[in-house]
Amino acid sequence: MNQAQPSLPSPFSRRQFLGTSGKAAIGGALAGMVLPHVHGQSGSTKKIALIGCGGRGTGAVANAFDASGPYCQLKLHAMADVFEWRVKNSYKGLESSHKDKMDIPEDRQFVGFDAYKEAMDTLDPGDIAIFASPCAFRRPHYEYAIKKKLNVFMEKPVTPDGPSSKKILVANEEAKKLNLKVGVGLMCRHSEARIELKDRIDNGELGELLYLKAVRMQGRLIGWDKRKQETKDKDISDLLYQIKNFHGFLWLSGGVYSDFNIHNIDECCWMKGMWPVKAMGLGGRHYRGDEIDQNLDSYSVEYTFPDDTKLYFQGRSMNKCYQEFASHANGTKGYALISGPGGHASQARIHKGQGPKSELAWMFGTEGGGRPRREKSAYVDEWDHLLDAIVNDKPYNEVERGVAASVVTSMGRMATHLGREVSYDEMLNCSHDFCAGIDDIVDGDSPSPLLAKADGSYAIPQPGQLSTEY
Repeated sequence: MNQAQPSLPSPFSRRQFLGTSGKAAIGGALAGMVLPHVHGQSGSTKKIALIGCGGRGTGAVANAFDASGPYCQLKLHAMADVFEWRVKNSYKGLESSHKDKMDIPEDRQFVGFDAYKEAMDTLDPGDIAIFASPCAFRRPHYEYAIKKKLNVFMEKPVTPDGPSSKKILVANEEAKKLNLKVGVGLMCRHSEARIELKDRIDNGELGELLYLKAVRMQGRLIGWDKRKQETKDKDISDLLYQIKNFHGFLWLSGGVYSDFNIHNIDECCWMKGMWPVKAMGLGGRHYRGDEIDQNLDSYSVEYTFPDDTKLYFQGRSMNKCYQEFASHANGTKGYALISGPGGHASQARIHKGQGPKSELAWMFGTEGGGRPRREKSAYVDEWDHLLDAIVNDKPYNEVERGVAASVVTSMGRMATHLGREVSYDEMLNCSHDFCAGIDDIVDGDSPSPLLAKADGSYAIPQPGQLSTEY
């Protein structure tokens, strides 16, 4: 582990990453405002290229369509993936509900490792590229979008490690110079309910925050395959097998810890108004047998903020166990439910005591009496805000904040996998590059950055035994 801290350009400054203002930390994301549907020049149209046609990418396109109004028409113009079946399935699903917004002849449905370039080549400057492929590919895809002067929506996490975090921040400096609008799929910061709760916390309604807790305990999040040679995919390359099952491999996604838990971790850091400086974690791998992924079944991580207060994360992916999916904050004046229970919907509220059974002080949507108003979908809200910035040429770039959230999440994962304390600076400056050689991947037969063992299995965490993640 290289813990040296080289001199870095301004986007890497610790102050910028660990800022004490939640609103400053959003980096121009407009996440502290509730914006109306976009307005501007009537009839403006933007073409979209979808890069990564799995469920997440398909959902992002649908959310964009739901957000676009009469002042910003969107057309899906090109699609790209390394698997043809994903392109076809995504096209079929979107056509069934948004046929009038589809403009995708077969010659703009691209397949392969250069498909992202071919798709973006069909767009004009100022159009929109959506990146929903595994985050290992985020940096080269983003660099090409900048070259083409495209606005971007990229899914989270932004990066799985330190080297890719620094590289994408360097690329982002050029995007800012070009005034490109860039959204990152951490939609919780665009939630109406959370925005109001954040304002109330900043105004002192919880007093001094004592600690925060994020919980994602669910049944099995992903059904993992056995070793490749025992499955129907035994004839495809290791690289394509790993990409197909990307949640199982750290180089592609940061594993389930980074990919699934970043939302809860990020929204808690936002409520606190700063990023943690270190983490300590523990976890276990229990009923896995010979499954081939690199994840643990359970994670318990203690994050420490600059003022020594804590964020506790608890995660588990096991069937027939206690389940909870929520984020909480406790302060000297009371308790707040940030999100959940049971999912990403907020139901934000503040109680006068230290738990949810104490007297209610405030609940989102209850102003003026009557039946509580339900918030809109945060997945649509984040597109409302991005499209408003595009149509009305407002500053908008969420990359620095998205990278910071990714680094913080990776810090907790690495602390657990190594079995020791890991700092923010160490995570950011770690020399181990999960994605080494990714620019040399030209087709499905290219070597993967992660090599399988002789028996077809892959390295799994060994806390206390390894000096780096694999």
